[in-house]
Amino acid sequence: MFDSLTDRFEAIFSSLRGKGRLSEADVDAALREVRLALLEADVNVAVVKTFLGRVRDRALAADVSKSLTPGQQIIKIVHEELIQTLGGSNSSLRQSAPPLVILMVGLQGSGKTTTAGKLAKHLKSRGRRPLLVAADLQRPAAIDQLETLGTRLGVPVYAERKSKPGRVVKAALKEAARTGHDVVIVDTAGRLQIDDALMKELAEIAKIAEPDETLLVVDAMTGQDAVNVAQGFVDHTNLTGIVLSKLDGDARGGAVISVREVTGAPVKFAGMGESLDDLEPFHPDRMASRILGMGDVMTLIEKAEQTFDTAKSEQAARKMEKGQFTLEDFLEQFQQVKKMGPLGDILAMLPGGGSMLKDVNIDDRDIRRVEAIIHSMTPEERRNPKVMSGSRKRRVATGSGTRPQDVNNLLKQFSDAQRMMKSLAGGRGIPGLSGLVGGKRAR
Repeated sequence: MFDSLTDRFEAIFSSLRGKGRLSEADVDAALREVRLALLEADVNVAVVKTFLGRVRDRALAADVSKSLTPGQQIIKIVHEELIQTLGGSNSSLRQSAPPLVILMVGLQGSGKTTTAGKLAKHLKSRGRRPLLVAADLQRPAAIDQLETLGTRLGVPVYAERKSKPGRVVKAALKEAARTGHDVVIVDTAGRLQIDDALMKELAEIAKIAEPDETLLVVDAMTGQDAVNVAQGFVDHTNLTGIVLSKLDGDARGGAVISVREVTGAPVKFAGMGESLDDLEPFHPDRMASRILGMGDVMTLIEKAEQTFDTAKSEQAARKMEKGQFTLEDFLEQFQQVKKMGPLGDILAMLPGGGSMLKDVNIDDRDIRRVEAIIHSMTPEERRNPKVMSGSRKRRVATGSGTRPQDVNNLLKQFSDAQRMMKSLAGGRGIPGLSGLVGGKRAR
């Protein structure tokens, strides 16, 4: 979503880094470029004006003009002020006596029901016992969708198809108390637009549920409309937070930067993809770093900690040190990396990863091809690739739907990587990974 904006910022910052001293005219010229970049990204005009005003005041202060690296100081100021615009610090869910009641609200098509499922999975992975409540009785399909999600997640769904939303919520709260569920997530009905009927129904549900959290799900791809929708709910409900869905889309991203400052409501979560795992707590500092092309190493580390089997990783590391790392070990580690998400998304979290992705074309089809080749080998061939004769290579190519030269390339790259691993005593990575996944120089 932020590719275009990130590119613009990187170009602006590159021109600032080369200057030994910044005049007021230099600062104003840079801020004009920042202003254009933000407006093109569909950031709210008032937010742009306030943001640039704060940056300019600090940029013209004496400490910047006297700095040995004024360009770096400006970048630091932009980064810090962007963090403030996005909310300053992470706003987590409120703590309460169980059950924690969360009301999910939003317009139709915003991804509200799916987000309710993602939130249930997020909380379940942290040791909570969520109960999903199907209070959207306007659309029978919404109940079906929630029940399907509940089955996939192993999370119970409370539903009464021929009742009223208020009665469903009241009965669900009793059920949660009876069964010991410590989180109740209520999926409410949406409309195509904010209207009196929608707000009346939400008010009735809120009166019965007495929610600890009322989270508005807004589609980040709708740009300024997302901000307007959020403001409308702030005006009519006791909103405690916002969840931005579809941040993996190709929109310009202005809603993400605007919504906190316009509404005053904190962004608590961000939906980063279609998978039920793709819901992240919203950290303003990490999001600011992503937007400015500085990466997001902390989120990458957290994903790795949640995904990797520590014992298996340590065992693989010891094999690397001894030069005993086989294709079987690689496949096992590779499958753990895949659970973290697309490799392009992982690289984008590294500082400078955005620039790297411009030079290297990582295609998920190449990744699947490597996996298919290894799966088509026998256990003996995976442990000792030296036994691979021409006929074996042809058999593996046929079984994996690839060409013999693809098998040859993988074996050569893996052999090179093995030699490198043996020479890197104490290594804790998977050298040669970019070659093994078929990374190609972009033309």
